[in-house]
Amino acid sequence: MGRFRFPQAYARAVARWRVAAGLVLAVALAWLARPSWASLLCGLPWMLAGLILRAWAAGHLIKNQVLATGGPYAYMRNPLYAGTAAVAVGLVIASRRLLLAVLFASFFLLVYLPVIEQEEQHLRALFPDYEAYAARVPRWLPRSRTQSAAQRFSWQLYRRNREYQALLAWLAGMVWLAYRAARG
Repeated sequence: MGRFRFPQAYARAVARWRVAAGLVLAVALAWLARPSWASLLCGLPWMLAGLILRAWAAGHLIKNQVLATGGPYAYMRNPLYAGTAAVAVGLVIASRRLLLAVLFASFFLLVYLPVIEQEEQHLRALFPDYEAYAARVPRWLPRSRTQSAAQRFSWQLYRRNREYQALLAWLAGMVWLAYRAARG
């Protein structure tokens, strides 16, 4: 019995509206969260780890031109999504709302997984080496040993991939959550 795959039409539709759906989720977080200073501090390590992983990945990614195999891509195939998941875990911890945990988990399963499947098909078509890379590097949980490509982090790629937008959005969200925590 094979692994479940999302229908192509669904994956394409989700890829088109995932940003809008993510914004709706961010609004839900802002509205429903009841953070405390303690919950913010507990969630902060997850969020920072996720942002660092995303930044590291963005500094190694040349979209649709070169198969990214250096930096975090030597350890896992989806460091941007893994970083996003870590940030989401931190936000859920900070929010102190179980409903948000359910919403974030549902979003990840119903939106990100089909998009990842679609992206992997695209990478297979674009890069002949992708199949060997996928066989060698796990999708999610990083492997401990690697044969990392000799690629250095590039701030230029970080900026080109606009990863600073994730940092700015996170900072705005943290200001809002801190305001909510201060109001009790």
